[in-house]
Amino acid sequence: MMVHEEAQTTHSSKYDRLSELKAFDETKAGVKGLVDGGITEIPRIFHHHPIVSNDHVTEKNSVSATIPVIDLKGANTEDHRREAIAKKIGEALEKWGFFQIINHGITEIVMEEMINGVRRFHEQDTEEKKKLYTRELTKPFVYNSNFDLYSTGTTSTNWRDTFVCRMAPNSPDPQHLPPVCRDILVEYSKQIMKVGILVMELLSEALGLQSNHLNQIGCSEGLAVLGHYYPPCPQPELTWGTPRHAVNDFFTLLLQDHTGGLQVLSHDNWIDVPPYPGALVVNIGDLLQLVSNDRFRSVEHRSFVNNKGARVSVASFFSTHTLPTSKLFGPIKELLSENNPPKYRATTVKEYVSHYHAKGLDGTSALDHFRI
Repeated sequence: MMVHEEAQTTHSSKYDRLSELKAFDETKAGVKGLVDGGITEIPRIFHHHPIVSNDHVTEKNSVSATIPVIDLKGANTEDHRREAIAKKIGEALEKWGFFQIINHGITEIVMEEMINGVRRFHEQDTEEKKKLYTRELTKPFVYNSNFDLYSTGTTSTNWRDTFVCRMAPNSPDPQHLPPVCRDILVEYSKQIMKVGILVMELLSEALGLQSNHLNQIGCSEGLAVLGHYYPPCPQPELTWGTPRHAVNDFFTLLLQDHTGGLQVLSHDNWIDVPPYPGALVVNIGDLLQLVSNDRFRSVEHRSFVNNKGARVSVASFFSTHTLPTSKLFGPIKELLSENNPPKYRATTVKEYVSHYHAKGLDGTSALDHFRI
């Protein structure tokens, strides 16, 4: 197997990666600031290189397949429809780990305005954004580039800027939210929480549990809304918007703009998840894989960038790590048997997320640390 020459160069002893990271971070302008500065070649810290040239799952390729689109119409009013929907969700997750939902209750007008709100924030005057740039994750509104910029396991920086706002269980004072996206962030969060609770009920039913089981044990108490911005990249073949990874929550509801670029790994093939009118993408996180004892799996996914225009997405993370709780989450006892013993030790969400953040997006699964 032939090792890429560029990969060897990237790891050369003359390369002072930490100094470049600090210089980038201290601009407080993110990736968008580099683009605004007119760069034609991306800095070395953003270079991603496959280590082995014939490792097909590290290349930017995909196969033709379709992620299921599930219609939620009637889920709250028709028992027979709800049962069929839960069955479709279970089948989609066991095969793909991802699916899209339509007729979920959020209008396309609200969804479009949420995308526009994220775009307005990231495209506003840089000096205004700098006031909110921080790596203090306890702040009510956090804007920065690459949450794992300094994580020891992370070897390449991603072509992405992000803001994070924790909207539940305790929503922040609106005055702490940027005016350019304040109103839509509050409204969208209220509506996405309703969708999340419904999806959690359907996930419970797909597992053969009572519909309120996952909600009752606290899987949907916390909501963090992330506004991702992937600027146009002059050398998109050298970097990723987000490399292959799984997420650390119970599940995510993702709103995409029209650009595309999301892929999910299924049976060693990368499958495109194209934008679908009015749809939200649902994917399972590590914590739901843990409590379901591998019945539902947290599937790796990634996103690439382009040189034509910015891509925007809004990820709503359902988790509880923002709560001051010592609650333990382990495999649900109703799903266990002599033939299906627990595969994971119980953990707090805070412990899990701390391990995930320290590890960074290094291509490995944080779940391995918690396996029995």
